[in-house]
Amino acid sequence: MAVSKFSDVDEYGFKREADFDYQSYENIMSSYLSVLTTRSMRWQKFLQSADMLKNRSKLKRFVRKGVPGSLREEVWMKTSGAKDLQQKEPNLYQTLLTYEFDQEISDQIKLDLPRTFPDNIHFEQYQVSLYNVLIAFAHHNRTVGYCQGLNYIAGLLLLVTKNEVSSFWLLKVVVENIVPLYHTKTMDNLITDIDVLSELIRLRAPDVHRHIFDLGLPWPVIATKWFICLYAEVVPTETVLRIWDCLFLEGNKILLRVGLTIVVRLRQDLLATDDISTLIGLFRSLEKSYVLMDCHEFMKSIFKVPGNLRRSQLDALRQRFYTERMANKSKGS
Repeated sequence: MAVSKFSDVDEYGFKREADFDYQSYENIMSSYLSVLTTRSMRWQKFLQSADMLKNRSKLKRFVRKGVPGSLREEVWMKTSGAKDLQQKEPNLYQTLLTYEFDQEISDQIKLDLPRTFPDNIHFEQYQVSLYNVLIAFAHHNRTVGYCQGLNYIAGLLLLVTKNEVSSFWLLKVVVENIVPLYHTKTMDNLITDIDVLSELIRLRAPDVHRHIFDLGLPWPVIATKWFICLYAEVVPTETVLRIWDCLFLEGNKILLRVGLTIVVRLRQDLLATDDISTLIGLFRSLEKSYVLMDCHEFMKSIFKVPGNLRRSQLDALRQRFYTERMANKSKGS
C-alpha cells in the first residue's frame, strides 16, 4: 500500500479525517504547488512596484488567482479597508480590552471557545486571543454583541494573521461592511440572501431546485451555516481562504457565487439523492468533495458557472424578498 507524502494534519493545523482521500489530494497538489510558487513570486513583484489599490483591474485578477499565505494579512487588511479604519483609531482595540466585560456575553464566548476548531492542533494556544477579539468586538458593536458563527470567522482570521489587532479589524469590516445584518438577532440580510440564493438556483439550475424542494429540505437549513460562517467549517480550509481573498475585495456577492457554483457543479450528485437524509449528508460532507478540494479550479469556476451576476440584479432581488418578508410579517402580527 502506497504511503502518502502528506501529513494527517494540513498546513493550518487541522487534522484530516481517517477517510481523507490522499490520492486525490496528491493529484491536485502536484500542480497546485507550482501555481502557489508562481503566484507568490508575482505577488512579491506586484507589491513592490506600486500601491496595489491604484491598479484595481490587476489587483482583482491577482486576488482571484489566490493570495499567498504569507501575504494574506497585509492584502486582506488593505483590500477590505480595515487598514484605513485602524489608522483612524489606532488604539481602539487596546482600549476596548480595558472595558468591564459584560458577564453574559463573556460567558457565551467562553462556552464556545473549546468548540471552535477542536480538530486543530494549534488552536488551543489561540483561545485567549480569540476571547479577546470576540469580547472587544462585542463591546464595540453593541447591536451585534456576540453571535455564534463569529467564533469561526475570528478563529480562522487568527490562524491566518496570528495577530489579534488585525483579526479584530478584519472581523469588524466583515460584520459591519461586507455582510451587515447577518449576525444581528433578526439576521435580516442573512435571511434575504438565502432567499436570493434560492432564486438564483431556481433560475440557473431549476431541476436541482425542484429536487431539493420535493425532498423537503428548506434552503435556510442548507445555507445558513454557509453564510453566517462565510463557508468556514463547510468547505476545505484552503478553499475557504481563497473565497475570503475575493470576499475582502469584491464583497458579499462572492458568497452567492460560491453557493450557486457548489449546487451547479454538484448537480448530478444532488439529483442522485432520493431522500432528505442522504441529501443532508451530501451537503454536510462538502469538505471531502473533490470539486471543492481543488480550490484553484473551483475558484476559477465561481466566475464562470454562475454567469454574470450584476450588482443591480442582486440588489433588486434583495429588495423584493425583504419587502415580501416584511409584508408577510405585518399580515401575521
